[in-house]
Amino acid sequence: MLDIALIWEMRDLMLQGLWNTLWICLLGCLLALSLGLVLAALRLANPRLFSYPVACYVEICRGIPLLILLFLLYYGGPSIGLTLSASVAGVVGIGLYGAGYFAEIYRGGFKSIPKGQLEAARMLGISPWHALVRIQIPQMARLIVPPSTNQLIILVKESALISIISVDDLTKNATTIVNQTFQVIEPYLAVALLYWLMIELVARGGYALEKRLANRQPRHIAQKDNAHANG
Repeated sequence: MLDIALIWEMRDLMLQGLWNTLWICLLGCLLALSLGLVLAALRLANPRLFSYPVACYVEICRGIPLLILLFLLYYGGPSIGLTLSASVAGVVGIGLYGAGYFAEIYRGGFKSIPKGQLEAARMLGISPWHALVRIQIPQMARLIVPPSTNQLIILVKESALISIISVDDLTKNATTIVNQTFQVIEPYLAVALLYWLMIELVARGGYALEKRLANRQPRHIAQKDNAHANG
């Protein structure tokens, strides 16, 4: 029988871990989304100057585990004069790690926009910045919602690794409860349930945003998409 009373007795510790997990994930994901957009925009705006550095950054993010990046930031940072608290290292690590993946997602979205639209904007005297904000990003947003939602879900799940650098998140606090009570199943089941709820919120938000953007797209684009789907 599951000891539900145990979780209720340890609710303060679990809620503290949930709160730390939530705000670290939120800030880390916002950093990843923002930095990824900047990297993709720089790579497309000036390929000769930024293509190789951004491509190297993306490959590094793909090639190293998040845990190693957290170790470098938290334990290795002081050796080069960079001292971060465990929570800040978690936010920065998630942000830097996720930015590489989001940069590729954004780049794919930008590449899907017909070049004729940008050429027409250039002929009309629209600046590259206004073309990016008013033409490229609105169209790109509808295409990148599904892969971006999947990547956010991955980041939320991988955020459990911040417990290893002593962040008092859900996983670390659940382990503390296990060490105090010698009950293993109840604390980790509670953590699994809370992570599932967070991921469901992310997934539902992604579905809602995708539907909203699809409803706002121009009618001729929707008809073209339907024609491709039926064909």
